[in-house]
Amino acid sequence: MISPEYLQPGMKAGVMAPARKVAPEEMYACMETLQHWGLEPVAGSHLYAGHGQFAGTDRERLADLQDMLDNPDIRLILFARGGYGTTRLLRYLDFSSFMRSPKWLAGFSDITALHSHLQTNLHVESIHASMALHFGGKHADPEGVESLRKVLFGEPVEYRWEPHPLNRIGTCRGILCGGNLSVLYSLRGTSYDLLTGHRILFLEDVDEYLYHIDRMMNNLWLGNRLDSLKGLIAGGFDRMHDNETPFGKNAENIVAGYTEGSGYPVSFGFPAGHCRPNLALILGRTVEMEVAQTGCRLRFMPPHREVSHG
Repeated sequence: MISPEYLQPGMKAGVMAPARKVAPEEMYACMETLQHWGLEPVAGSHLYAGHGQFAGTDRERLADLQDMLDNPDIRLILFARGGYGTTRLLRYLDFSSFMRSPKWLAGFSDITALHSHLQTNLHVESIHASMALHFGGKHADPEGVESLRKVLFGEPVEYRWEPHPLNRIGTCRGILCGGNLSVLYSLRGTSYDLLTGHRILFLEDVDEYLYHIDRMMNNLWLGNRLDSLKGLIAGGFDRMHDNETPFGKNAENIVAGYTEGSGYPVSFGFPAGHCRPNLALILGRTVEMEVAQTGCRLRFMPPHREVSHG
């Protein structure tokens, strides 16, 4: 995997919205924080555009993202928020300039579509993390934002979290991949479909019916995406819904059921996804995971290959 250059003060950080629209006041805290980190924020030309639910038309959002991918001076693209709309841009994006000088892409939820493309097709690391919306206001996640800062500036990253009754004990080492289950499901059968073999898969989701969580997990299982994992990490499964006739399992039990008999370590309750904190994860990076009776640990290895700016 190619690891982009860690950030340094003076570098430029682009902020653009590939999916749902945002208001200017929702971005103030992010712009101020980026400056406090010593970075120069660069807003997309259509950052505050609106077209229905979207942050502008597909053409406008595509232009902003393509401009930032092509600009070698921008070393981070921090996405404004998720929602829906990123997959509508995928087929039209040109990553040739990006590949000559890879940069960090950071976000989660709908941004999983870009993470999957980067890891599966381009073999470039990216960051599953809080977005610009979460730097302040009612969506503020200070712990998640601080973990993003540490990852971006190359500080050592190791997480520990509490044990869970559904955990499967063990240790593993492999490349971390994954993201939002619904988005990964939407990419199945496409050229952006996530490759999971011999990797550690992270999954999270929000605002879904339990039967649909089962349908999506069943799809991964039928497609052999769960067979050869090194391990599995379940993050937040928040605001789940049930029908009048109960499904009979919660989201964690559904996920656990599809890993029965697999033999690899499985951990539940990792604080990432649509939850607070949403801890930053370097997707594409080799990690070590330990799942023990007393708790869990995730440690990120140094990058195998770091690409310098220019």
